[in-house]
Amino acid sequence: MKTMITLTVNGLKHELAVEPNRTLLDVLRYDLELTGTKKGCDMGECGSCTVILNGKPVNSCLVLAVQAKGSEITTIEGLKTADGLHPLQQAFVDKGAIQCGFCSPGMILSASSLLQRNPSPTEEEIRTALSGNLCRCTGYQKIIEAVRSVAERDEG
Repeated sequence: MKTMITLTVNGLKHELAVEPNRTLLDVLRYDLELTGTKKGCDMGECGSCTVILNGKPVNSCLVLAVQAKGSEITTIEGLKTADGLHPLQQAFVDKGAIQCGFCSPGMILSASSLLQRNPSPTEEEIRTALSGNLCRCTGYQKIIEAVRSVAERDEG
């Protein structure tokens, strides 16, 4: 039996009928066609499905869509600005922090959440904030540099 839920995703309100066992990840990807949220391990280990749920980064593969009823969600698609890429997205490009790009949406959203809470994080704080996101291609130093460059820009 489906349940009606309302989600505000990237500022747009959506009313959906979902099965009680559907994850937020599947609703975002397959119902709303927001494919920037990646389906990796599907067990909450890799962070590729990270979204911002009511201001906090979460693994959307571990959240049932019905649990998110009434919530505000930001996906990687919601970070873009009127001018194009969000500063974090641009920093990832500029610093070479993207290779295959599979982990990038989750990394960027986790970093964005950190910078909202703490605009001037230390390297250790950046590493801690990104610790739930795995990257198999780039390594982490360029990712750390990209996040740090946005924090330093905002400081100056």
